[in-house]
Amino acid sequence: MANTLYDSARKGYLEGQFNWLSDTVKVLLVSTSAYTVNAGTHKFLSDISGSARIAGPVTLTGKSTDGGAADANDATFTAVSGGAIGAIVIYVDSGQEATSPLLAYLDTATGLPITPNGGDIIITWDNGTNKIYKV
Repeated sequence: MANTLYDSARKGYLEGQFNWLSDTVKVLLVSTSAYTVNAGTHKFLSDISGSARIAGPVTLTGKSTDGGAADANDATFTAVSGGAIGAIVIYVDSGQEATSPLLAYLDTATGLPITPNGGDIIITWDNGTNKIYKV
């Protein structure tokens, strides 16, 4: 699977349900052997089993939307251990998994897949025109 926005996120952006700047946006590192993305039917964090979540969540800070692209400060996951990480999932935290909408699935980022060794994992977002993703 290539990097994608979840279909429900596309709809949410079009209907004004999300605000990248003011919503609490978080990021997870997930196992692609334990989670198979379905961008058409997966809508909420509860669609990703706990066993697929290797690290996180980490709250994104320093968010911006210049040029129609979602951007934020780089994210650090501390002392990561567990199985191989094959993807990054971005979502809006509503406070409950069953109502926390999934936004983006990224599995072609530089350095993926990665096997944790107990050290920190730093996600360095792209500084090009697309940043984290472009809407």
